[in-house]
Amino acid sequence: ALVMLAMMFQPQAPLPIKDGQVIPLWSGAAPGALGGEDADVPTITVFLPRTMREGTPAMVVCPGGGYQNLASNHEGRQVANYLNSLGIAAFVLKYRLGPKYRHPVELGDAQRAIRTLRSHAAEWRLDAARIGIMGFSAGGHLAMSASTHFATADGVSSRPDVAILGYPVISMTESWTHAGSRTALLGA
Repeated sequence: ALVMLAMMFQPQAPLPIKDGQVIPLWSGAAPGALGGEDADVPTITVFLPRTMREGTPAMVVCPGGGYQNLASNHEGRQVANYLNSLGIAAFVLKYRLGPKYRHPVELGDAQRAIRTLRSHAAEWRLDAARIGIMGFSAGGHLAMSASTHFATADGVSSRPDVAILGYPVISMTESWTHAGSRTALLGA
């Protein structure tokens, strides 16, 4: 019994990811990249809860910004910090933006983010069956698109287990859409 008790309190191996770490989604140039500058490199920024146990749920957070900017503070970092307080690991997505990039590039970035979390779930102590995506405004549109247009690559699915949409751009119909988001995503 003493041996079993001692085994329960063994320190866990250090995580290979760190809070605040920025991880590129591809090791080389991203598919469709039109350059090598920061704006051409989609990434996820890691926000970890105080305690990372095996099977921690995770969320990809997609900040809005009209597909032209990213509201990475109030729709990224602050949301990630709140999720951390609930014991959820958060990964804020920096996706490629218009007018330089057009649909479906942003969708590919979101799909890759989900697959990255799922493929590293064991080593990052995440639950591969509890990986979600959430987004706000244009990021809500991106989260909705990723939750309905998922794919499998290298045997790993990009289908999220949950999607949360905060005031999303949900329609591209003239009278309902945010015109700036539509133009940045699809062109004139």
